[in-house]
Amino acid sequence: MAISKQELQINEEIRDREVLVIDADGAKRGVMSAKDAQMLAYDQDLDLVKIAPQATPPVCRIMDYRKYCFEQQKREKEARKNQRIVEIKEIRMFSAIEKHDFERLVSQGKKFLQGGDKIKVSVRFRKRAIAHPELGRELLEQYRDLLADAAVVDKPPKMEGRAYVMFMSPKQVKPEKAEKPAKAKKPAEAAPAEAKPEAPAEEA
Repeated sequence: MAISKQELQINEEIRDREVLVIDADGAKRGVMSAKDAQMLAYDQDLDLVKIAPQATPPVCRIMDYRKYCFEQQKREKEARKNQRIVEIKEIRMFSAIEKHDFERLVSQGKKFLQGGDKIKVSVRFRKRAIAHPELGRELLEQYRDLLADAAVVDKPPKMEGRAYVMFMSPKQVKPEKAEKPAKAKKPAEAAPAEAKPEAPAEEA
């Protein structure tokens, strides 16, 4: 039975009239008073822990509570260690960008996406260049098309202040379905040969 994640009651904190007891080996010991259940746990030098307070009657388990807490903390630590935090990396460019600089920023964005991060791509306008915002949108659309195999657009190009902004995230690759082997065709049965009519016997 799954243990409730809320703060657990142990030993003397459990004051229910009746509880269902599970021993340290996972076997049910039946319904008894909380006091009798505590004595059963103390006889084994263990603790009585209420693991399902919402049940009727509440479910208590006999266990080594300190060992349980230690193992729980260890599991949570391992989970945090293996958890990867997704970051939003920003790619900045100006509307009058050179071709080789644009290509470099495309490669950089692809690298971020392959690493599992999201990207925010912005095109900024210097001075009078703001008079032609369509140039920024065209750059973002070109950027989007070049990364179409690696990313999906979360937020399409939008003007924010003096910059055009677009958000992209890594494309989730679906596992390919294994092709079902083609069924072997049964060999066609040969049609029975038609009996040829016998030639009439020649008269002597």
